Amino acid sequence: MAWLYLVTDRGLIGDRSLEEVVLGAVRGGVTMVQLREKEASTREFIDLARRLLERLRPLGVPLIINDRVDVALAVGADGVHIGQQDMPYPIARRLLGPKAIIGLSVETLEELQEAEAYDVDYLGISPVFPTPTKPDTRGAWGLEGLREARRRSRHKLVAIGGIGPHNVRQVLEAGAHGIAVVSAICAAPDPEEAAGLLRKEIDRFESGDQDR
Repeated sequence: MAWLYLVTDRGLIGDRSLEEVVLGAVRGGVTMVQLREKEASTREFIDLARRLLERLRPLGVPLIINDRVDVALAVGADGVHIGQQDMPYPIARRLLGPKAIIGLSVETLEELQEAEAYDVDYLGISPVFPTPTKPDTRGAWGLEGLREARRRSRHKLVAIGGIGPHNVRQVLEAGAHGIAVVSAICAAPDPEEAAGLLRKEIDRFESGDQDR
């Protein structure tokens, strides 16, 4: 089953609590959650992670920490997602152990080829389409770039960037094993409904339903 992966952004959720948005998204069909906190202090990040972990673990939904291996270790999270400028993958794996889920963002074919030497759990193809939530990347992969990544990589690929119900099928057809979204859920008035629409498109693709 293709992953539906929520990456959080508290700047988009308005006056709602993070737990409210995340749990609604999980009810709608999200299968993995990444806590992404670029501005939080270490203490605040840990407190947020602990609260989410308490709610997600009984549901069997993994909590992944963005960038911060120390926070993942502190709370016993299920894993981390790291970028090219974060802790090097071999060190993160050594610290977190063989059972941790570790994802790595790749923005170019060169980075993708380098990652073939690693036993990462997935590669984040970032971004597939231009998106304001990823302003500091080197350009979008596009669907053809995603297809090329699929041809070259042995790893599972999670596509992120500009993905919504209107293009889920195209992204999965191009070779993604899952889709990750930020604003499509975090900025939605009803996160459960928004996640449900994405899940519905994934299910249609996996069932072979061609009816749009």
